[in-house]
Amino acid sequence: MVTEKSISELGRLINDKAIKFGADLAGVASVEDLKRSPSHEISEKIPEFNGVGTKDVKGRKRGVVNWPEAARSAIVMAVEHPPEKPELDWWITGAAAGNTAGNRLLMGTVSDLTAWLEKEQGIECFKLPYHIENGGVYMKDAAVLAGLGCIGKNNLLITPRYGPRVRLRVLLTDADLPSAGFIAFNPCAECHMPCRTSCPREAFAERIYSQKEYGIDDLPGRSGVYNRFRCNQEMNINISNFEEVKIDNKTGSGKLVKYCRDCELACPAGLN
Repeated sequence: MVTEKSISELGRLINDKAIKFGADLAGVASVEDLKRSPSHEISEKIPEFNGVGTKDVKGRKRGVVNWPEAARSAIVMAVEHPPEKPELDWWITGAAAGNTAGNRLLMGTVSDLTAWLEKEQGIECFKLPYHIENGGVYMKDAAVLAGLGCIGKNNLLITPRYGPRVRLRVLLTDADLPSAGFIAFNPCAECHMPCRTSCPREAFAERIYSQKEYGIDDLPGRSGVYNRFRCNQEMNINISNFEEVKIDNKTGSGKLVKYCRDCELACPAGLN
């Protein structure tokens, strides 16, 4: 017989296993809660965006999630990305699956956790790709519901321990588990917002989303000021400034891209 206690214990056990397998943070969110989260709520209302991080998939609108029918809960995992290890997020074309070292680390954690859940717990898992159009979900929203942190004024997930310097991955399961829930954490309350002034493209310079237009209070950048089109301009510049590198165990070379992290690294949260 499944009880509230056994469900709670399973959630804690899953978190412990995720950390054992390589995550620095882990939590659980209900898929039903996630479907009602801010990014998923406005995904079909916001302007079409075809920049970095999106895919052109026939028959699919960019940014709209296609949920597995049997999915009931999301397991959110994060690894720390400290300033002294920028290579964790360097993107190399032609490299092994996962492309960045941080993402490959998380993919290994997901694989180990999936094997344990399916073999030891009889729980069906749905591994997710990064891109929404290929079957992904909005990971920052999932992380907030899973109790990992909050969305800051820089539009990034901010965690109490690591600030915004984390990388995320999500695994869906058919286990009907509740969301860990929001945490009482608001590092932006008295902050002078160095994140917003650090942006080389002024992506936080003006309000472009409103509660009246989108019907929710939780808007990009908290107050609707995050402009991903301007952010994408910088990412395209980063791509054009690639470095040619040799790829291990392969002939030829690849392109190494170091994407901007200015708003992330300027955030003082998690540094003390």
